[in-house]
Amino acid sequence: MAVMASFVSVAVSILYTPVLLLILCVIFLASIGKSLGVRRLYVNILLKLFEYGRQHIEVAKKLQRSDSSDEEDHPGAGDEKPPSALVKENGVNGTKMSVIERQEILGPSPELNYKRSHSQERISNGYKVLKAENELEFHVDHCMDLMKAGVEAIIEDQVTSVFEAEELRSWNLLTRTNRQYEFLTWRLTIIWAMGFVVRYLFLLPLRILIFIIGVLATIASMSVIGALPRCRARAAVGAVAYKMAMRSLVRCVSCVTNFHDTRHRPRHNGFCVANHTSPIDVAVLSVNDCFSLIGQRHDGFLGILQRALARASPHIWFERSEVKDRHAVARRLKEHISVPDNPPILIFPEGTCINNTSVMQFKKGSFEVGGTIYPVAIKYDPRFGDAFWNSSRYGMLHYLLNMMSSWAIVCDVWYLPPMTRAENETAVDFANRVKGAIARRGGLVDLMWDGQLKRMKAKKEWRELQQEEFSRRLKGE
Repeated sequence: MAVMASFVSVAVSILYTPVLLLILCVIFLASIGKSLGVRRLYVNILLKLFEYGRQHIEVAKKLQRSDSSDEEDHPGAGDEKPPSALVKENGVNGTKMSVIERQEILGPSPELNYKRSHSQERISNGYKVLKAENELEFHVDHCMDLMKAGVEAIIEDQVTSVFEAEELRSWNLLTRTNRQYEFLTWRLTIIWAMGFVVRYLFLLPLRILIFIIGVLATIASMSVIGALPRCRARAAVGAVAYKMAMRSLVRCVSCVTNFHDTRHRPRHNGFCVANHTSPIDVAVLSVNDCFSLIGQRHDGFLGILQRALARASPHIWFERSEVKDRHAVARRLKEHISVPDNPPILIFPEGTCINNTSVMQFKKGSFEVGGTIYPVAIKYDPRFGDAFWNSSRYGMLHYLLNMMSSWAIVCDVWYLPPMTRAENETAVDFANRVKGAIARRGGLVDLMWDGQLKRMKAKKEWRELQQEEFSRRLKGE
């Protein structure tokens, strides 16, 4: 025990200075928005390592399949199952494949039915048959499309699948999706063990230290700025401190962001609207821009950050009772955009995190206030780490631990041209138009369902509307 204690003390004395210098260098570069290119080099090395692992997995699986076929040709050689039977295979290389192919004929309300069907006429689905005397006759097969859609929803509904972690096409040396590959061959076992040591004994402590220092610096700087008198100088200093804080926070997860079409960045007062995958979406978008955040007041760690940010810049935090009051929210938003010097409001209209594969229904609140909408599409690369936050399963600190123990967080951000509400266009139609543009640019699935179905059952009004539609079909109307 004494030998171990002396060894640890010597190691700490040797590594203390270089580790401290490394942390200070990372925080300084983050604060000024510069990079030495180490993270991108690190990501490129990881890609080569993943490719090496994928090739070994394929070779090992081929050998195991050949061994299993030999055992089938020579029965009695043994009763044990081949190792390949123990490998989890969802589709190709671990990709979660859809069980069914949908026609997308059902939506939350009847007017959305058949919205994405290849045939916009229900005649092609056998909905109506006209007799020679121009009378409408009902047949049972006219309802088969609805029955098929119901069975599809039972087998694999769209809402549940977007709140589960995205499956990977290839193994990334983590054990969160495929838990058998690390023991498939001795080479993969060695690579996985070395990666485990690097992630948990080097990267994780380093990231935790960067995170703690960044949070403390944010709270201290925002408190100092909050004590200054309100003027343009304070707003400018607050904007700089805000961006410095967000840059420090993204460095604690080794985030590498690729920005596209930066000429469309939100530069004026208005609304920046983006799809929502993770709480770090705010930090990713705030690396180069200052935003006013809007949301519900929280307790705990998030509440500490909210109060610190609100001291130095104009953010909008609602009490739990106020969030349900649409008129109060709209009034606060109008008051904010009426001040020309206020930064754009960053809004995630889905209201919850989606698993990086889809975009769900946008709430219409921010689209009926007025002002310019700056759409932004965010897409994370799941090969390096899962950025999706399943808030119903993990708390914030648990989620941050998963993020910090991943290899890295790599994402692409696309800035879309500003959009405004057209004349005679409803807020719902405008929200759907913005959502469709974000989905197309980010390569995401455009879903019409409300993301709050993650926590609640379908609204009674939705069920009644579908029942009325079905009854009219039975009557032949």
